[in-house]
Amino acid sequence: MHFDENKPVDFVLNDLFEHYRKNVADVDKITKALLDRQVVQSQDDIVNDHIAFRTLGVPHLGIQSFEKIFLAFGYTKKDYFHFEGKKLNAYWYAPAIEGYPRIFVSELRVHELSQAAQDIIYKYTAQITSDPVDDLDLNNGPEVAAFLQQPLWGLPTSEEYETLLAESEYAAWVIYNRYYLNHYTISIHELKDGYNTLEEFNTFLESIGVKLNTSGGKIKTSEDGLLRQSSTVSALYDAKFADDKTIQIAGSYVEFAERSVLPQFKDLPKEEIESKHRRDGFETNNADKIFESTYTTQIKG
Repeated sequence: MHFDENKPVDFVLNDLFEHYRKNVADVDKITKALLDRQVVQSQDDIVNDHIAFRTLGVPHLGIQSFEKIFLAFGYTKKDYFHFEGKKLNAYWYAPAIEGYPRIFVSELRVHELSQAAQDIIYKYTAQITSDPVDDLDLNNGPEVAAFLQQPLWGLPTSEEYETLLAESEYAAWVIYNRYYLNHYTISIHELKDGYNTLEEFNTFLESIGVKLNTSGGKIKTSEDGLLRQSSTVSALYDAKFADDKTIQIAGSYVEFAERSVLPQFKDLPKEEIESKHRRDGFETNNADKIFESTYTTQIKG
């Protein structure tokens, strides 16, 4: 994707990725291996299928707040998803211009948690009395980028974090990591032969020592068989809490998506196939298992 720092969406996406890349060692590890094997010539050759964010469903925050940023950037709100067991809502957003990543935003249905978990979350979010996105100039890329890196609430104690972790690993992740980019996604079908199926790509990943999320199998497949996804498991990093305790917690991870050509376009010559000819959108069952890339059972399993 060509980067134009005068376009707010470009500035924000680039800034998000740079912070994420510095904190998720697997990103550079995978990119370096792809460069070494001449699968790509630069990071820019990797097509980013989508990026994902996690939010809390509390007043003035959640999807209704967060989505304003990307709607202002010309994205279109698409399908709704509900994850009953994990108590989550989500939507995905389609870019205005081909080549830009899809956006996937989820939120925790805080009101469905136990009273103890709700009390911890509201302790930190209650001081937010208006939607912080409303105060931003959404045409100012640096301002929006800075907002996405700034904490909206204080650090929890390690005990509060662990209380949330025991009930909702998603809640614990958001209370500490905030709006930090949860993952970016490499479009596998855009790579060259030998690397453009998930079976081949997963073999490559494991050959360089990358650990894969096995929840629902290493490859998660949509019901129609046209969307297949894999992901790494998050690395653990030392996190310091409000009580000065440091514990290792999950950060972010990398996802891989293989979007097949839709049946009605299966006879198109390979060189004519564009993004619009492939399976779009997301699949609840796939995404449900991908969420677990930050779960303790996957990281320590």
